[in-house]
Parts: sequence; C-alpha cells; structure tokens
Amino acid sequence: MPRASVIGLGKSGVAAARLLKREGWEVELSDRNTSETLLQQQQELAAEQITVKLGQSLELNGDNLPQLIVVSPGVPWDIPVLVKARQLGIETIGEMELAWRNLRSIPWVGITGTNGKTTTTALIAAIFQAAELDAPACGNIGYAACEVALSWRGGRGAALRLRSVTEGQRGRGEETAIQNHIDWVIAEISSYQIESSVSLAPRIGVWTTFTPDHLSRHQTLENYYNIKAKLLHQSELQVFNGDDAYLSQLGLSAWPDAYWTSVKGKDFLISEKGFYIEDDWVVEKLTATSAPEPIVKVSTLRMVGEHNQQNLLMAVATARLAGINRNAIALAISEFPGVAHRLEHICTWEGIDFINDSKATNYDAAEVGLTSVKSPAILIAGGEAKAGDDTAWLAKIHSQAAAVLLIGSAAPPFAQRLQEVGYYSYQIVETMERAVPKSAELAKEYQARVVLLSPACASFDQYPNFEVRGDRFRQLCLAWAEGEKLQYNSILSSPLPN
Repeated sequence: MPRASVIGLGKSGVAAARLLKREGWEVELSDRNTSETLLQQQQELAAEQITVKLGQSLELNGDNLPQLIVVSPGVPWDIPVLVKARQLGIETIGEMELAWRNLRSIPWVGITGTNGKTTTTALIAAIFQAAELDAPACGNIGYAACEVALSWRGGRGAALRLRSVTEGQRGRGEETAIQNHIDWVIAEISSYQIESSVSLAPRIGVWTTFTPDHLSRHQTLENYYNIKAKLLHQSELQVFNGDDAYLSQLGLSAWPDAYWTSVKGKDFLISEKGFYIEDDWVVEKLTATSAPEPIVKVSTLRMVGEHNQQNLLMAVATARLAGINRNAIALAISEFPGVAHRLEHICTWEGIDFINDSKATNYDAAEVGLTSVKSPAILIAGGEAKAGDDTAWLAKIHSQAAAVLLIGSAAPPFAQRLQEVGYYSYQIVETMERAVPKSAELAKEYQARVVLLSPACASFDQYPNFEVRGDRFRQLCLAWAEGEKLQYNSILSSPLPN
C-alpha cells in the first residue's frame, strides 16, 4: 500500500487525508499544534484508520518514506522538510492540486486576486446556482476542495449534493438529497494554493486585483505576481479587472486573449472584447465585431461601492462565458446578500451604522472599506501588521475618519505612522472589547454616521482568523445595541465565538 503524508490538521488537511484513504493510500497526518479540538479529530480519524500525529512536524528519516506529501494551504511551501522532500524526489503537492486531480473532468472557475476574490467567488456561485447548476464554492470559501472531491465520488457511503457556501450565509451550507453530479467547481484560489499546484487548469480563470500582499511569504512582488499569473496562464479563458492599476498597465501585451472589464465605460475597455458599465447596465461585447449587448442593471446589486461593481462585472463575465442566461444572472444578483466580514452591516444604534470589514487584512482593502462608507466614520484598525504601502490608506483616514481606535500588536506603530502624517485623533484601546463602546461614544461626540471595523491587518495576534475577529465584533456590537452597557458588560465575560 503506498504511503502519503498530509501536513496540517485543518479542514483542508482532513479532507485530503480522507480522500487519499479512500483511494487506497496509507495516510499519516501531522500537525505541530495540539488542542482539545485537535485531539477529538485525532480520535475520529483513528477510527477511519488515518494516523494523526499532534505536536510534531513531519520528519523524513529512515527508509520508510512517503511516496506523496500533501500540504494544507497555510503551510509555507519552502519550509525545510518540503525542500528536503523535493530533493529526495518525493512528490509534494497542495490540497487544491489533489482535489483537481480528482475533479478535472468537471469544468472549474478559478478566482484569484489580492482583494475582491471572496465576493466575486460567492457571486459567481450564486449566479450558477440560479441557473440550476450544481456548482459548489470551495477553496478559500465554503468547502475545502477535497471535500467536494469526496462528495462527488460518494465519500463515506454517499455523494452529497453540495450547495455553494457564501460567507454571507456565515458558513452554513446546505446538504440535500444524494446526487452524484457536479456541473462546475467554483474555486477561490489563494497564492498559497496556486504555489503548491502543478496541473490545476480551470476552464475560466478570473483575476480580481493585484497589490502587494503576503510578501513575508513570497519575498518579492515579482514572485507574488508570477504565482498568480500561473493560474491564469493555465486557464482556457481569462477574465481580468481592467480597472486595476497594475493589471491594466500590463494589458494586452501580457494578456492578449483575455476578457477585460471596466466600470468606467466602453472607452476604458482595454481590448475590443469584454464587459463594461454604461447607463447603469452591465454591457457585454464578446468579440471585436459583435454588437454591445446589455445584460443586467447595475442597480440590481444591493452592495455599495465601485469595487463591488468591479466584482459584479467579473462575475457576469464569467457567467456569460459559461453560457448562463440573463434571467438567471438578474435573479441571483437581486437576491445576493453580500459577504460576511466584508462591509457587512451589523446593526444601527441611535442612527449610527456598525459595519464589519474584518476581511480587510491589508492597506488596500482597508482603503476601499473607508471609501465605501458614509463619512465621517469612527475607524477601528489594527492587529498583526503586514508589509505594504500605507500611503493611500493614511490619506483616506485623513479625509474620512473622525477618529481612529487602534487594537492589537500594530497599535503602537500605527499610532506613530498617524502622527507622522499629522493625524492625531486616535487612541490606543488594545482590544475589541474596549473599542466597541468607545467607538459608540466617539460616534456621538463627532456626529459620525458609521463605526467601521476595517483593520488593515491580519488577525493572528489576537484571533485564529479574520472570521473569528469579525464574529467577535458582531457579537459585541449587537450586545451594545440591544442592551447597551448592562448586556454589554455581561458579554465581555463570554468566550470568543468558535
């Protein structure tokens, strides 16, 4: 029996281990962490004859080496054990690549980009579903890709009909009648997942935006770009955000056959084919000689902001290239609720809107967040800082924010940067529990219409991920709005959401 090692006991790692076991591999899963939850998973997987080693990393010693190593998305591609594995000739792939090898007979949409990919993925999946296609969303949204592969082939006794999971539904997908059929796979694919994929080749590839991010992992902007570009080069059809400064600069010289989009109108379309906005309509031009054709009204979309119009254009372009009709597109867009943690309206308290933008984990996304809300706003920012250019974000704070509350490990350096640009209306409050009541107080003082959590940071200094951070903000805001101080004080002692 061939041996496979899976690194990382997250959702992706567990799904990969189960998929390999079903295919006849002897599977060992390792994770350097340990916790009660992981111990429970260890027992569950042991019952399935999958060995789980907690509190230790994979070691490649002796003669009994694995023939295959599968890496979860969060595991760096260049850690010593993976470098050694490749030197030893051990095939090393990511979880997404494993899923692709099992699902490659099904057409894929692969969505990547620095920002905007989650909303675009969710909207694409909603449109495909409105067209009565079985099109689960997976990868960085919804299911792990290997979960979809397990369901398709009848994993653990039956195949589930998988409905797309959007973050707007807060991770609660539907599992309905047994169906061994999937029409499309709609995959949000990060640079980490592309990096560890060899043969992944979607039918349609979508590139939403490109700005510096994850440079602590990818080292240079060129490396980061080349990883993203790999997915698009391997895609049969390509859709690009033509309003993105970096991508549009490359334009037709780098991507001559792509379909480009622009919210600014036909005159700003990079090529002679693409999708653009004109007179409140998304307009389609599929070839250089075809007549422009209106597809759906932009005002049908409930989400605000020019960036969401860009997401809309890319989603409609993908749907039309997949042959989906206008009626299904219009229905899906009219019913689309938006995405949790991305400019998510939580509640209104005494005329002040509390908005959760926890998914804004870099400066560019946080700048978009401030641009999209009413001003003046009270901004809550901070967390684990990332490398990047904060110039435009700081300028937006100057023009839009009445006050800034700083949390997490980035609070002191952020305070210093605000001082350097001449902005002094800030306070270091350290935690979300202090930030929410203080933001309500300041909103009244400054007559601000919005309290916005848009951190411009990763969450790992205080939370497991941005979702848990956003969930805590939601919990605290609702407690404040419903019971103000009495209920709020009681919820401070409650545990963080799972």
